Amino acid sequence: MELVTVLAAVLVAVGIVGIVVPILPGLVLVVAGVAAWTLARGDTLAWIVLAVVAAIVVIGSVVKFLLPGRALRDAGVPGRTLLAGAVLGVIGFFVIPVLGLFIGFVLGVYLAELARLGGHDAAWPSTRRALSAVGWSIVIELAAGLLAAAVWVGALVFA
Repeated sequence: MELVTVLAAVLVAVGIVGIVVPILPGLVLVVAGVAAWTLARGDTLAWIVLAVVAAIVVIGSVVKFLLPGRALRDAGVPGRTLLAGAVLGVIGFFVIPVLGLFIGFVLGVYLAELARLGGHDAAWPSTRRALSAVGWSIVIELAAGLLAAAVWVGALVFA
């Protein structure tokens, strides 16, 4: 049981890091760690903890996409601009590991807005809005991951 708890803790910790450094599926690893612990423990408390963690992750994932997406739509940033950012972000990830994702996303959004709006003065504010939305998305996902981890740690400490 102790080995499974250590494995679960490693998965949860790597998941939290994966949220901030987008190489790993952060929230999926957090849930996987808690699920491994739940299966090993097998009692009612463990299953309740897993259900609460899963609910936190689902709600956090939904909010992570809804709030920033709405802010971008309200700001008039089109979906194809975000698609261009995502495509260049993925390409950048392979060209410059880790940092390339961020650099490629910014470059993709900027170039798409430059082509759409015709000048730096018009393209840069949209790029900043897109960066802000991505930042909020990461903050929301991190909050969900930390809350899920706190629920699990609370069960470890108080059970």
